[in-house]
Amino acid sequence: MVPPYLYLPDGRVIPTCVVVAERDTQARPAGIPPIFPSDLLGGGYPVFTDVQGQVHLGSLGCLVTDGDSTYALTNRHVAGPAGREAYTIVAGKRQSIGVSAGREIGNRPFPEIYPGWPGTRVLLNLDVGLIRIDDVTRWTAQVYGIGQLGPVWDLHTSSYNLDMIGCPVAAYGAASGKIEGQIQALFFRHKTVGGMEYVSDFLIGPRAKRQSVGTKHGDSGTIWFEDNDLSLEQARAQGKAGKQAKLLRPFAIQWGAQTLLSGGPGTSGEYALATALSTVCRDLEVDIISGWNVGHPETWGAVGHYKVGNLACGFVEDPKIGKLFVLNRENIGLSDQQLIDGVPAHRPGAFVPLADVADFVWRSSRRLDASNHFADMDQEATSGPFKGQTLLSLTKGKPSNVDPQVWNEFYASIGEKKRGALPFRVWLMYDFMVDFAEDGDLLRFLCAGGLMAHYVGDACQPLHVSRLHHGLHKDDEDEAAVHSVYETNMLNSHAAEMIAAIAKAKKTVSGPKAVTGGGQAAAVAAVELMRRTVDRLPPLEIVEFFNQHPGHGRLAAMWDEFGDRTAQCLVDGAKTLAAMWDGAWRRGSKGLGTIKFPKEAFEHKKLMSLYNDRDFVPSFKLQDTVRDGDRLVAKDN
Repeated sequence: MVPPYLYLPDGRVIPTCVVVAERDTQARPAGIPPIFPSDLLGGGYPVFTDVQGQVHLGSLGCLVTDGDSTYALTNRHVAGPAGREAYTIVAGKRQSIGVSAGREIGNRPFPEIYPGWPGTRVLLNLDVGLIRIDDVTRWTAQVYGIGQLGPVWDLHTSSYNLDMIGCPVAAYGAASGKIEGQIQALFFRHKTVGGMEYVSDFLIGPRAKRQSVGTKHGDSGTIWFEDNDLSLEQARAQGKAGKQAKLLRPFAIQWGAQTLLSGGPGTSGEYALATALSTVCRDLEVDIISGWNVGHPETWGAVGHYKVGNLACGFVEDPKIGKLFVLNRENIGLSDQQLIDGVPAHRPGAFVPLADVADFVWRSSRRLDASNHFADMDQEATSGPFKGQTLLSLTKGKPSNVDPQVWNEFYASIGEKKRGALPFRVWLMYDFMVDFAEDGDLLRFLCAGGLMAHYVGDACQPLHVSRLHHGLHKDDEDEAAVHSVYETNMLNSHAAEMIAAIAKAKKTVSGPKAVTGGGQAAAVAAVELMRRTVDRLPPLEIVEFFNQHPGHGRLAAMWDEFGDRTAQCLVDGAKTLAAMWDGAWRRGSKGLGTIKFPKEAFEHKKLMSLYNDRDFVPSFKLQDTVRDGDRLVAKDN
């Protein structure tokens, strides 16, 4: 029995705070960072450092500045000593983001942080460090999954009060994603060692009717926010989409978690331990950055691919198969509203709309698929039998040269081992769609077509089909980002404008007729799409404009210059994709008897079982691909 008040000898009456730890018998999975779809970096992304053969994992909190440099805030045990290199993960690849600044806070005497309050044998755990980031233009001050930061909750001896107990709070951890909880206790003593008490400013526990906050290893460093405003879901339900009452107020940085033991079987759920953010800013002498490169949706991601896949569903001419694709629109891409709201990070094991499975899933599970996403159509041979030729010139008016043997010979002549095979990936997948149509297998037909959307989407992006995909000077780190800045970040920050521009472009951009001539005809259609793309929007023009507009206003300037033409490229890609779907169905369904079409979209688990099967529309490198009659096969077959 814990009394509600403690009566001290000097007459003071102290209210007690009791935290109920509900039992939770469920095993908690390990924290596995999600796959983030964009290299526009911000709070909520994972951060890694290598220490003695092991990887230290945490979360990036937010951007701060000391007036001279910009830093990413995280935990001391992740950042480490000065000069330690830090990394994040984007699209499954490790990328360096900077080095530890060597500015950190560990345990501090309690009265030093909160002057005038007793605690001579009490240490406050802060555990905060800074990473000096390399390139601030790649960053946004927004926190992934949360949005733009409001003013910091200024907490000190005169502003703490017991009304904070029960306050709903939210965060976005690199391992757990969106986390929700409430403040359960202030100045929680989490351990006692050698006569010293170790205290955390906040104990954050589960909200009512929940057993756990759900935080996992890898969330250390994440920023917690007061969550008294409408959620986006509530705002939309009330017709206030995108208009929250105010920006969420950050108040703490998580440094650890604790599981409270309970009697009997099972344990209680996890509780997050966090330090007041205002204390961190004061001691490190930094200010929170809230206005850098903002205006993105709360989550940012693969806008172009999902738009091409979704848009193409409305362009299919055959009424029956067209209805099937429309029913499965959100199995293939995302709706316009979802694109405006933002593409969420992919949680391992969760369903991915088919148009971006090739990036989110196959990048790690199908290593042979990497070369299928591009083809450097403007790479010129400077010697040998193809001297003066490019793949664009080699195939112009000569569809027979869209052949794996010809392309392998060309690549060999220029000494290229990383051989772009994009049109041949389309060829292979088209032939599988024809096979599935012959069998009347609508599930596999639609799944293969949705997966093909990714590669056709690549074909209508100028820097996916050019030797300039990383700029003119490959050793220039800033210029090397041109591909992702144009294709991903520009579209992320202008999703609503892109949708409006596409609606306009639909009226002026015409697409090809149904591609009924077989797999090679589909590959030729992909090559012609690539040709129209670079004619409409020359890659060199993008690179030069990128170099001429550095800094904060770059994305807006690029959209103003390239937005309309980019929308035209995306519409061209969607109409070409629909022509391939139409053609594959017409070619394969000839002589097919009566077939029952579903009235609802296919279940996620059925589509996932197919795209997680490596034998479903398998991937090959161009070097391992040969022609067998009208079909493409792997050499060992």
